[in-house]
Amino acid sequence: MSNMATYVVACSSTRSLTKFVLTPVVRNYSKQNVCLIRLPRFSHRSSLYEHVREGYSDKPQLDMRAVCDETDKVIADVESRKGELCGEDVREIVCVWQQLQAVRTEISELEQQKQYISGTVRALVAKHRKKALANLPEYNQALLKGREVRKRLNNLYPRETQLDQEHYSRALRLPNSTHPDVPIGDESQARVVELVGQKPEFDFKPRGHVELGEQLGGLIRQRHLAHVSGHRSYYLRGAGARLQTALQNYALDTLQRHSFIPMVVPDMLKGAVFEGCGMQPNAHRSQVYSLDPARFPDLNLAGTGEVGVAGYFMDHAVNFKDLPVRTVCSSTCYRAETDTGRETWGLYRVHHFNKVEMFGVTANETGEESAQLLEEFVSMQKEIFSALELHYRVLDMPTQELGPPAYRKYDIEAWMPGRNSYGEISSGSNCTDYQSRRLNILYEREDGSLQYAHTVNATACAIPRTIIAILETHQTKEGSVRVPRALQPYLGLEVIEKPKCTPLKYIGPNQPSRPPRPTPTIK
Repeated sequence: MSNMATYVVACSSTRSLTKFVLTPVVRNYSKQNVCLIRLPRFSHRSSLYEHVREGYSDKPQLDMRAVCDETDKVIADVESRKGELCGEDVREIVCVWQQLQAVRTEISELEQQKQYISGTVRALVAKHRKKALANLPEYNQALLKGREVRKRLNNLYPRETQLDQEHYSRALRLPNSTHPDVPIGDESQARVVELVGQKPEFDFKPRGHVELGEQLGGLIRQRHLAHVSGHRSYYLRGAGARLQTALQNYALDTLQRHSFIPMVVPDMLKGAVFEGCGMQPNAHRSQVYSLDPARFPDLNLAGTGEVGVAGYFMDHAVNFKDLPVRTVCSSTCYRAETDTGRETWGLYRVHHFNKVEMFGVTANETGEESAQLLEEFVSMQKEIFSALELHYRVLDMPTQELGPPAYRKYDIEAWMPGRNSYGEISSGSNCTDYQSRRLNILYEREDGSLQYAHTVNATACAIPRTIIAILETHQTKEGSVRVPRALQPYLGLEVIEKPKCTPLKYIGPNQPSRPPRPTPTIK
């Protein structure tokens, strides 16, 4: 650290002016090595850092050696993905980290000096009488040096705290590294790994799932709900509700046959768990719903069961002989879907839905364990969707489609005839040690040593989108829907047909021919 900058540049900015103030940090360094640090281009409050500072968890152990040693590679990874980070942000993260290490090095050296001086003073006190000590030059020099060291430490301790907070507020936003085989670019660069099944052929124009759902006696309802539950909401009724339950139970049963442990998880979790998973509940236009902070501080609704399961393993170690741990949960997911211009109608993009989620914790001894577990999860997805008699494709997703925690991600898109296109119904990600380093998810080797685990997650069945694919794929000319054979024991039906009951009739305002209201009776 001998070439570290003499000064840290603290930046305070307004919209019209940026002011730089040089503040000494470490003495006896070359002023030419000054490192300019600007405030982030956007504010970010780290729930995870606050969680640590309050004593709930240990600090995340980010792999900063790799970031510093391979800065250009990290910059390339950052700039190939979507997000607000750029190459300059990575350089500033490295600079802040180096300053923090320089301050910690000086603190360590000064604490050693302080300990040595304390020992010297104690030895002199034990050797000489109290009156004689005042005239001993070495005693007075030791006291003077001790005061200088304490004064310097008193200046460095708050600086270390400041740099530590700045480091985590910046570095926690870094994405995972990227698998070398991942395609570079946007979603158009996704690589088709496999095509499964055949597109269904019809001798009629296939209907969309909303039309089918309405014709089947209100199996799906989205109309006249703006004043009830807001936009992007829906009801499932009759066979629609039974179809959701059947899909959940079928997916859970399938996975439990393959040694997955079922779990029920909380829907509300602290922001630290979201951030540890690579999500930003405090970010602008976040997809996360947050509860009223005045009544429920730092509680958020989970958009995926992955967050709840990750929270279960947070600050815990798994025994090596139990790895890999395969977990499955069924939960309700809540997503703000702030990009309201996309898929405004139908079940494809909604604010709440049920989902069966796979989550795995595995070792990192060979570096291949998590890649193998991801392939296993994808095979489970294929087993489920093939049994539902869907035509689908497996995609190796490009860099701009990877979330921050993903090292590699596969999507599965099913053919949806009513849309005349493929639509994503599932995804699976290898997150390596990205989440485990932030959430302190470890495993214990046989010798008692601890090692950061790798985590893998994948969707087993996102209910609304799977319903879309089933209704549109298995529809008949008459408007009924054939039930896939694997689902029939769960649904209790071979065909979904229009029920005999009369559909509800809307009698609210804003309609051309509204029926008259009941006449008040006079008693």
